[in-house]
Amino acid sequence: MPAPARDPADERLHTDWAWIARYAQANAQLPAPDEAVPRVVFMGDSITEGWVDKLPGFFAGGDRIGRGISGQTTPQMLVRFRHDVIALRPAAVHILAGTNDIAGNTGPMSAADTQAMIRSMVELARANGIAVILGAIPPADQYPWRPGLDTGASIRDLNVWLEAYARQSGITYADYWNAMRQDGGLGMRDGLSYDHVHPTEAGYAAMAAVAEPAIAEALARAAAGAGA
Repeated sequence: MPAPARDPADERLHTDWAWIARYAQANAQLPAPDEAVPRVVFMGDSITEGWVDKLPGFFAGGDRIGRGISGQTTPQMLVRFRHDVIALRPAAVHILAGTNDIAGNTGPMSAADTQAMIRSMVELARANGIAVILGAIPPADQYPWRPGLDTGASIRDLNVWLEAYARQSGITYADYWNAMRQDGGLGMRDGLSYDHVHPTEAGYAAMAAVAEPAIAEALARAAAGAGA
């Protein structure tokens, strides 16, 4: 009797936990970076991956490289950071991470655990002369796949830390949380998400409005040698 087929995602957790292979071919096919057109890599989870799909014009110039993987936590991103960020020799990296840590997608994680992973990614970037943009986690008052979690308060508190860490470290902060949050609430405004977590096209347009000046600021830091 044949063994039951394993779910591909579950199988991958045993064979390529951080899914380093996900972008290996795309990375190999990228041209060398052009100093006249500074490259920005977007490291993240499904919110970053969906950005490429739902607002492709934002990435159309070839200088913005999406490296989001749905469901990923910060430990997985840290493992693949050298492959999917440093090796691409960008001028800046946009890190948007942490919502799946709160969900416990790869096991229980404390806020301190998430902070340590993010610090490590930032330190790796800065050690390689890459300017950093830290993105606030977009608001979410519930996770459909993890009912019962107090997601809104956890996201709010992590964003408070992210903003303070960015300020103390002299790196750029992109405040998606306040740009997308309900007035007086912890969820996303109507029309900006289709499931309380993942942005719609309108949601990504709101994010792009925050990201553009953040990218400009980070690239100015990179050009000035402040790197980050």
